[in-house]
Amino acid sequence: MKIIVDDVSGTAIQHLIASHLTSMNETSPPESVHALGIDKLRKDVTVWSAWIGESLAGCGALKELDPTHGEIKSMKTDHGHLRKGVAGALLSHIIQEAKNRGYHRLSLETGSMDAFRPAQLLYERAGFQYCPPFGAYTDDPNSRFMTLEL
Repeated sequence: MKIIVDDVSGTAIQHLIASHLTSMNETSPPESVHALGIDKLRKDVTVWSAWIGESLAGCGALKELDPTHGEIKSMKTDHGHLRKGVAGALLSHIIQEAKNRGYHRLSLETGSMDAFRPAQLLYERAGFQYCPPFGAYTDDPNSRFMTLEL
């Protein structure tokens, strides 16, 4: 698997991001969808894509909240690459990048519904703990917030 910085200009990554937004809108009410579209991902966010051969396997992103705190955004595995370790590899890559940037904490928001349980388990296995809302987030029964002290 190869993980590269992605400028989100390619058709494959744009399709995966669109798929991510569609699935978020199908499982969460509009006010609880915090996934970023292409234009927002191009601003102040680093996006990585994971490739297996010539096939886009997944993506993930890191947004700086302040010089010591980052937020994971846009974690998505292509359906054809589920259970191949793509999400774990991307998460490890993002955690290492957060450490390289000197962040002290890495946080994320994910859904609270059953559809998000696999993501929650991935983050739990990586050492993330549940926490109150951070940054501009507010309490939302459709969201779970997690953080990892680096």
